[in-house]
Amino acid sequence: MTQELERRKAEFNVKFEKIFGLESKGFSQTYIKFAKAALSNMLGGMGYFYGESVVQSVYNEYPILYPEGALFTAVPSRSFFPRGFLWDEGFHQLLLSKWDPQLTREAIGHWFDLMNIEGWIPREQILGDEARSKVPAEFIVQRNENANPPTLFLALQELIGQLFSRSDEAASKPTLPFLRRLFPRLKTWFQWYNTTQTGPKPNSYRWRGRDKDTNLYLNPKTLTSGLDDYPRASHPSADERHVDLHCWMALSSGIMASIAQLLGEPHEDYKLLHDVLRDNNLLNDLHWSEQLHAFSDYGNHTQNVSLQREKVYVPPGQPRHQFPVARLVRSVRRAPKLQYVNALGYVSLFPFLLQILQPDSPKLEHILRDMRDPNKLWTPFGLRSLSKTDPLYMERNTEHDPPYWRGPVWININYLAVRALYHYGNTEGPYQEKAADVYKELRTNIINNVYTQYVETGYIWEQYNDSTGRGQGSHPFTGWSSLTVLMMAEHY
Repeated sequence: MTQELERRKAEFNVKFEKIFGLESKGFSQTYIKFAKAALSNMLGGMGYFYGESVVQSVYNEYPILYPEGALFTAVPSRSFFPRGFLWDEGFHQLLLSKWDPQLTREAIGHWFDLMNIEGWIPREQILGDEARSKVPAEFIVQRNENANPPTLFLALQELIGQLFSRSDEAASKPTLPFLRRLFPRLKTWFQWYNTTQTGPKPNSYRWRGRDKDTNLYLNPKTLTSGLDDYPRASHPSADERHVDLHCWMALSSGIMASIAQLLGEPHEDYKLLHDVLRDNNLLNDLHWSEQLHAFSDYGNHTQNVSLQREKVYVPPGQPRHQFPVARLVRSVRRAPKLQYVNALGYVSLFPFLLQILQPDSPKLEHILRDMRDPNKLWTPFGLRSLSKTDPLYMERNTEHDPPYWRGPVWININYLAVRALYHYGNTEGPYQEKAADVYKELRTNIINNVYTQYVETGYIWEQYNDSTGRGQGSHPFTGWSSLTVLMMAEHY
């Protein structure tokens, strides 16, 4: 047994270096040990789940139990989030597909098996009673008009790339038959997004499922976008246009065109939509705010909002404890109007993050400047989620709802930023040199901080404090924070 374990360990070490090449990149053994732990924890966190989701359908008056289903998936955190999350999984599989493409094909296949006839996949997989016992009641019901970022396309893009570049042909060979089996569902999934999440203007998009109760939230949340409390329009309406969703659709349509072409299926419609959505003139018309010099959401918005303690009238002589506790409620000091939402942060970066911007776009100069500005997004630990200059920076959303995507450093978005900088730094254009410089700095900062926190605390964390670099939130979080390994390996 001891001999066999030693043999397996040696095999693991050889395979790890062959795939990620960290020794050849000059990383010390302590850094390599950290990277191996990150990958191993994500692999060890893969689980097989079985049970029913609770779904509120537009066709039913009350939530119902969906048919039982199985899911083989990685999870963000074994102890705190031991279940599948749709937008997390695309990031998980970016790393795992490098190690074992077969695992990724199986996981993606399972996710698509949970799709309903219309093409909707529940964004959070809370399968069965045991899983439900771990989740607060307000998050259990999944609503079938609500989406989540289609990050599984990132993993599919990686599998396609391996078909043309991978030295290990045996591992990538089954990808083509896998894509052929997947394609009918993939078409339905994409079509569901492209019809249910459309915006008010042609070729614009809007996340459904924003919080309706504007009275209690400083800024109503958009859980469906994956960026929870990131500032959107202050008063949710059907007039909204969301720049991050526009970019996800631009990316997805391009990957759909590639897969269809690879399979010899009709691909022209996907290609046409991709060309329209990545047209920088359309992007500017729909989402460029001249006031902020940044890409922005558009909607019914005012910045003049704050949380105030409500007044509870207690008649003279009446005991105070018999009356309701005064809550924090939203005070709106100036009426909202249709305008760009001038919040600078992760959402503003999406045309750059998903590489929709042309390398010669003057908008790229503004983005690189904002990213590198310590008063805005730059920190020694990675890019913060919301500019320090924003009125909602590190503000609570409700009395019991601390800031989440309003300042802290998140590794999945930082991975996309490093990946985009690598792309623009290696593509001819007026900002190539600047992108290459920022790439080196940002990559080094993220790797060093995640590693330092791991050494100090023994954990990889959900997010990192933008002032101190300290790990915070859920831990161990060996989900998308493990993308640090891909940054170390420079695998994009």
